[in-house]
Amino acid sequence: MISRVCGSSGAVILAIAMGVLVFDITGNKADLGLVGLMEFLPTFLLVLWAGSLADRLDRRKMAALGYLAEGAVALTIGWYVTTDPTSIGFLLALTAAYGVARGFVNPASRALPANVVPKSELPRLIPALSMTWQISSFAAPLLASIIYGWSPSATFFALAALDVIAAITIFSVKLHNDQVPNTGRPSMKDALSGLRLVRSNPLLRAAIGLDLFAVLLGGVIALAPAIVDELLGTPEHTAFWMRSAGGLGAGLTAFALALRPLRHKVGLRLLQSVGLFGVLTIFVAFSRSIVITLFLFAGLAAADMVSVFVRATIVPLATPDSLRGRVVAVEAVFIGASNELGAAESGFTSEWFGLAPAILVSGIATIVVVLVFAAWTPELRRLDNFDEIVEAADP
Repeated sequence: MISRVCGSSGAVILAIAMGVLVFDITGNKADLGLVGLMEFLPTFLLVLWAGSLADRLDRRKMAALGYLAEGAVALTIGWYVTTDPTSIGFLLALTAAYGVARGFVNPASRALPANVVPKSELPRLIPALSMTWQISSFAAPLLASIIYGWSPSATFFALAALDVIAAITIFSVKLHNDQVPNTGRPSMKDALSGLRLVRSNPLLRAAIGLDLFAVLLGGVIALAPAIVDELLGTPEHTAFWMRSAGGLGAGLTAFALALRPLRHKVGLRLLQSVGLFGVLTIFVAFSRSIVITLFLFAGLAAADMVSVFVRATIVPLATPDSLRGRVVAVEAVFIGASNELGAAESGFTSEWFGLAPAILVSGIATIVVVLVFAAWTPELRRLDNFDEIVEAADP
């Protein structure tokens, strides 16, 4: 739990703090897109190699080394910020370096929960882990806004400390189910096996694909620095509040799911939650009140939390342990990294078409995606409970 809190807090702080820093230097919304793109590209390019490694190596050690690398990059960013940079080239390069380390952390750490508890306990563990993640997503930006106001460089030094703690704690995780190592010969065919499983399994394909397009098209949180500047006219530190509002909404939802996990109509609930995400995104485009916008971001994150819970439970249940690292690596690109690619898309479209129109189009496009997946994948629409997945996966 501690490693999840610290690692997730670090990722959240990097995304929002780097966005605020870059926007403060250039004032260009497209540069917010570049920050997201630099976070995304390394994970995308490393997906096959990192996923295969997560099935061959001890996932705890692999994640710990990745966190230490993130910490080293964060220290470098903090040092560079003390020089009062006037251009963003080196900052973007360091963001990409952080993304490289993240590309190894993601498949290793995200594959671990299914080894920590029996399969029957996953529907309870997933929201519990998500709750700790979202609590950190609420608290970390608030703390970061205070630290950033005092010293931007200190924000990145704090990020480095979080990564070191994450490395130490994940290395000490105890396993309930021993990892089933992939003993096949390393090859491109072996690396691609995770992608082939996702493509051949309708539930995996739909659950991952739906979140991919929803996050890709609806990544408005990356526009927080521009929203507070152009739509709300509030100080720049209120951009951190939006991330915290999202963390609060998602954290409360995760707590509710941990107490009462979804038992029935889980496929339909996934579609409904992503549809609600799109509707609330549309409202963000019209809001000119910081209070209303904060509530909207809390609602967006709450809807996304339901989607995350369903998808994050489907993926490990439908995947053999020996393939889990490779499948989770694919998921990390399609979901985790699509947050960064979604940030890039949002930044570029807002620069081209204007901030409010870009947000409006994002919300409408998300709703269209839900309708397409509902019609395209009846297996997801008809999925009632997670036991159906376990029964189908176990011979």
